Amino acid sequence: MRTTKDRIRHTLGFEVIGLMIFVPLASLISGFDGQLVGSMAVVGSIIAMLWNYFYNWMFDQVLLKLRGKVDKTVLLRILHAFLFEAGLLSLYLPMIAWYLQISLWSAFVMGVSMATFYLVYAFFYNWIYDKVFPVLKVDFSSHYKSKA
Repeated sequence: MRTTKDRIRHTLGFEVIGLMIFVPLASLISGFDGQLVGSMAVVGSIIAMLWNYFYNWMFDQVLLKLRGKVDKTVLLRILHAFLFEAGLLSLYLPMIAWYLQISLWSAFVMGVSMATFYLVYAFFYNWIYDKVFPVLKVDFSSHYKSKA
């Protein structure tokens, strides 16, 4: 298990490095000013962190009520990820459209592009993070053996 300090380092590193890569790339591709894209991306990052907390809490509450447990099958994990992204986009799209003065369709395309970037980025970030800051392996098997 990772410590709280490690989880904070992981989250802050993820957000800061992600923004450092995403903002210039998005500015280059979209043609929007880097400051404009940067402001939008920072707000999006904050929205995503808050949504992550509340969404996961709500999802677990629904699972507890419907199933009596919070463990997820592969199908539930796919549904969980899809609903998370759909909820995040619905929160974020109106802000993108308003802030950049673009249509909702253009904001949708931009939001999906951003989600795709972060999906790929998250894969590589977490892979590298686990190599640089490995979790110490602890053998808990003796702790769980019955004392007969």
